[in-house]
Amino acid sequence: MTERFTLKRISSDAIDHSVERAEHYRLLNDPEQAESICLDILAVDDRNERARITLILSLTDQFRRGLGSHGVRRAKEHVRKLSGDYERAYYLGLVAERQGRAHLLHGGMQRTFAYEGLHEAMQHYEQADELKPPGVDDAILRWNACVRTIEHEGLQPRGDEPELPLE
Repeated sequence: MTERFTLKRISSDAIDHSVERAEHYRLLNDPEQAESICLDILAVDDRNERARITLILSLTDQFRRGLGSHGVRRAKEHVRKLSGDYERAYYLGLVAERQGRAHLLHGGMQRTFAYEGLHEAMQHYEQADELKPPGVDDAILRWNACVRTIEHEGLQPRGDEPELPLE
């Protein structure tokens, strides 16, 4: 018989320090640990934007490791919970961009999916740019990075594929 464990809750006065820990583990390239810490923070303070953004980034860090569509879905769910229109547009772009970049690692037909992800990201970044606060050009920087990747990699949209005859 497998033993069942109950998660422990962190105290509300440990939230700020815990957010710093999560950001630290992301920088150490340990997104799984950062994700776990963020989930603990959000269990106590579901409106903590800094923890939610760190969680989104931690989930997208794992795309290259094959987190798959489940990870993309989870990241988008958390993006939708962000409070601002700019933040939602920007981070939807980031999720799409990182998903597209993860496809580049696999080559072949994945290159088409890479193009589609980067193109979708650019659309979100354009929306974010329209909503940006003064002096924040992050969406432009990300849009330009997508363009450079598409051009450098020679990525193309999916072509019209001929239908195969039914027999």
